[in-house]
Amino acid sequence: MGADADAIAEYRQEGDVVWAEFAGGEVRRGSITGTRRENGALHLGYTLVLATGEVICGHTVNTPEVAEDGHLRLREVWERYGPHAATGVSYLDEVS
Repeated sequence: MGADADAIAEYRQEGDVVWAEFAGGEVRRGSITGTRRENGALHLGYTLVLATGEVICGHTVNTPEVAEDGHLRLREVWERYGPHAATGVSYLDEVS
């Protein structure tokens, strides 16, 4: 349960503060807020509302990488809280 491949996020940054909103697929609405560290890693908290009405929250550390084709990829190490608690690694790919 959580964000899926059909969800699209638009990230913004002001100084070291980073935030995004996302939706798509099974995600009705989600938001992410956190900070960018000097090493480029993003330390973020997130919440999302699924199509089922369930609210999911957690935190994630995203490390930027450059994919073989040159696009930006975030390696996302996440932890979800609550009744669907879980941990994992996901990859978020830049789209244009």
